[in-house]
Amino acid sequence: MTDSAPEPVSPQVLKQAMKAFKKRLKLTRLDAESTLGGGPCSSGRGSGIVGIQPPNQYPREVWEKLVEHGRLRRAGGGLYELAGDPNRSYEGD
Repeated sequence: MTDSAPEPVSPQVLKQAMKAFKKRLKLTRLDAESTLGGGPCSSGRGSGIVGIQPPNQYPREVWEKLVEHGRLRRAGGGLYELAGDPNRSYEGD
């Protein structure tokens, strides 16, 4: 049994994972905003969703590497959020 260092994550994989994360976040927000109760004549409402569980087709090491690079932030409970998300209020941080 050899203890080898984990293999580095390629920039291409990080880029693909980030794209998948953004797409899932967008779809999650759209799903939350499209629920009943908004009214057909209203201007809509924001979902308030800032963090999601990342897509599981990438290992945890990829998400942690994106945190190290400053692209994502840990939101707790296995959730991540975009680091520079304009929908996120940074009042308590």
